[in-house]
Amino acid sequence: MTSHTGRFAAAILAALCAGAALADDVPAKDGATAQWMIAKERAWANMACGGEWVASEILADDFQGTAPKGMRYGKPASAPAYDPKTPWSTDCRLDSADVRFFSADVAVVYGAESKTVALPDSKHERHCLVWTDMWLRRNGKWQIIAVQDNRVECPAK
Repeated sequence: MTSHTGRFAAAILAALCAGAALADDVPAKDGATAQWMIAKERAWANMACGGEWVASEILADDFQGTAPKGMRYGKPASAPAYDPKTPWSTDCRLDSADVRFFSADVAVVYGAESKTVALPDSKHERHCLVWTDMWLRRNGKWQIIAVQDNRVECPAK
């Protein structure tokens, strides 16, 4: 075996061993961390209905989101001031969420949510989103670093 081939084989072996060791650290799909992430995703969806403000906790300072129309947005500086005239959405739901861990410190949550919004003509309309949220654990703390939201037709009842 040549020196180059030997180094290549050693590098492959090291990568495989590191991957196997890392796999032991990856949380189980249905584990406590995944359930906690789903609970936080549900709380974030409920913010549109006037629910508890969780964005400051779950969004990283360097968070970057992409809204359904393509606009980029960052982490809000703070919770909005209370205004009793705020036209909150109603019937906010986390319809589905699936957590997939890619390493001990990286997870993606694929989900869908819906809410009913008031229209200017006093009618109401159901809005549905499907999204992908990227979670990263830094210094022992899980936070969302990026999201991609897509508005879709709501399923027929």
